[in-house]
Amino acid sequence: MMQHKEFIIPFSGLKQGKHEFEYTIENKFFESFEYDEFNGANIKLDVTLNKMSTMMELEMKARGTVNVNCDLTSEPYDQKIKADLELVVKFGDEYNNDNDEILIIPHSEYQINIAQYVYEMLVLSIPLKKVHPGVLDGTLQSEVLDKLEELQPKDTKENKEDIDPRWDALKKLLTDK
Repeated sequence: MMQHKEFIIPFSGLKQGKHEFEYTIENKFFESFEYDEFNGANIKLDVTLNKMSTMMELEMKARGTVNVNCDLTSEPYDQKIKADLELVVKFGDEYNNDNDEILIIPHSEYQINIAQYVYEMLVLSIPLKKVHPGVLDGTLQSEVLDKLEELQPKDTKENKEDIDPRWDALKKLLTDK
């Protein structure tokens, strides 16, 4: 497993106040987590670290695209990604990340690695069902879509004899005005 050194923020030398960090995330980042659902990735991540005397706030904003395969057609397409995460970092006796929004790190700590948070934030921002935009607007031509349409159940009007005759009497009331 990679250490993701570029995602380690050494905060001990920073003054109090806001500090900006910028990252470009490509597919090798996800591969390092053994996540292979993406064909490619191009994501810009902005991280703001607000250092205060007793705690820190991390604000992460990611914007970009990941190339994924459509769940219906298996056609690759670029899925837009937009993800935000706010994390409060407090100091305590020992490391504790049980809470999704509060990370407790030991007082002796001088840096924080945000790679795991970035990874989870981005993977969770992908829709559960990935559908090619061409499927939605009807512009994608694909053998798979043609086959799905061909196999779709046809609307049948075979259930005429199942209608209760009392309904006919009621319908007559509507037309006998």
